[in-house]
Amino acid sequence: MSTYPVRVEARLEEPLNRGLWIVKWLLAIPHYIVLSLLWIAFAVLTVIAFFAILFTGRYPRALFDFNVGVLRWTWRVAYYTYGALGTDRYPPFTLGPAPGYPATLEIDYPERLSRGLVLVKWWLLALPHYLIVGLFTSGSVISWWSGLPDGGGVLYTLDWGGLIGLLVLVAALSLLFTGRYPHGIHDLVVGMNRWALRVAAYATLMTDAYPPFRLEQGGHELPRVDAPSAPRHAPVRHNAGSIVAMVLGAVLAFGAIGTAAAGSLSALLAQSRSGDGFVSTTSERIATPAYALTTDEIAVDGQGVEYLRGFTGKVRIEATTTGNPLFIGIGRRTDVDAYLKNAGYDRITHLAFGPGPDDIAYARHLGGQPAAPPTTQTFWTATGSGSLEWDIEPGDWTIVIMNSDSSPTISADLRLAAALPWLDELTTWLFVATGILLISGIGLILFGIGLTRSTVPDTPHAAPTPRL
Repeated sequence: MSTYPVRVEARLEEPLNRGLWIVKWLLAIPHYIVLSLLWIAFAVLTVIAFFAILFTGRYPRALFDFNVGVLRWTWRVAYYTYGALGTDRYPPFTLGPAPGYPATLEIDYPERLSRGLVLVKWWLLALPHYLIVGLFTSGSVISWWSGLPDGGGVLYTLDWGGLIGLLVLVAALSLLFTGRYPHGIHDLVVGMNRWALRVAAYATLMTDAYPPFRLEQGGHELPRVDAPSAPRHAPVRHNAGSIVAMVLGAVLAFGAIGTAAAGSLSALLAQSRSGDGFVSTTSERIATPAYALTTDEIAVDGQGVEYLRGFTGKVRIEATTTGNPLFIGIGRRTDVDAYLKNAGYDRITHLAFGPGPDDIAYARHLGGQPAAPPTTQTFWTATGSGSLEWDIEPGDWTIVIMNSDSSPTISADLRLAAALPWLDELTTWLFVATGILLISGIGLILFGIGLTRSTVPDTPHAAPTPRL
């Protein structure tokens, strides 16, 4: 039986420094920065490979070798750092093989891949492996803490690093106190990493061979029984120019996904405008037995007032009720405080406009009925009955909702809306940016592929036959 086409090997390099592992996170920061860009490229190129496999049954060789290089680089950094701590030798900055380095990864190039399998193997077929690999690598525990004063609770997750993280911590403490890395732990850690990398290669479409459900411990793979057939598509070497071009192109293409998502959201908001041009929130139920509801102070000042006004346009406040007619007013904080000085009212301290039960909170101010109905006051900047529209102005403001006759008990559905005059223009520019980023990204990726070189040596010419 042939061995699996993803071969992960590692050699424990002893002696290891007792305390170097404490600062390896710092030493590896340059690798983390580079890998963050490489993994963006990995994701984008995998999507491109998905469509290439779906329509042609082939994984483009240049993309395959690049993505294998990213996995190879990741494994070397993981082995140096907290994926194993198996060496103190600093990882090389290269996508290509590093035969002298103690951690290696090779994946046999598949000449043909199933077009149908590509649709399901990365999510459905790999699901059992995801559960196992998740236990190896993350080990998140979901729990509920119910110790809040109001009797509520908090849902939280605790990520303890998985079995690999736990075992590497044991090995690190052993190094610190004894200077030795337990070989049994090393073999188990490498086996778990091997399983995870096999699943990563399968899920990212690099092979159709289903990962085996077995933990193959130890630093070395089983020897091959059958030698892999020589690929018809020659391996390629990515030089610095091709890597930079492909990474930059992938980052631009990835950015196009973000601008497309933002443009789609902007378009949905624009489509949700009411007939009079306002985009509104969902409604939130507000209620109080007191005489008024007020907001916290709304401070509008500085040079940003014009920008804020241009951003929101006209603002609308709606309070719908089936009871008494409601008065809505906006006034300067000092005037409102003077009007409600001796009145009983609730101040809204938290308002979220969401489906949760804790989306609104109040602070009670004790007192009696206001001396006069709100409609008789002249200090209001803007007023309305059930609905109010306001052009934002500088100052310290308070919004007040009351029954028009200043009677107690208020109950209404509150909704905020704004004109957002820039929304249509933003949508257009976001989709234009998406097109520019996508075309530029794909162009750079193709340019990077064009810069790659074959690594197959030239066939030697036969020596001429001497004449007699």
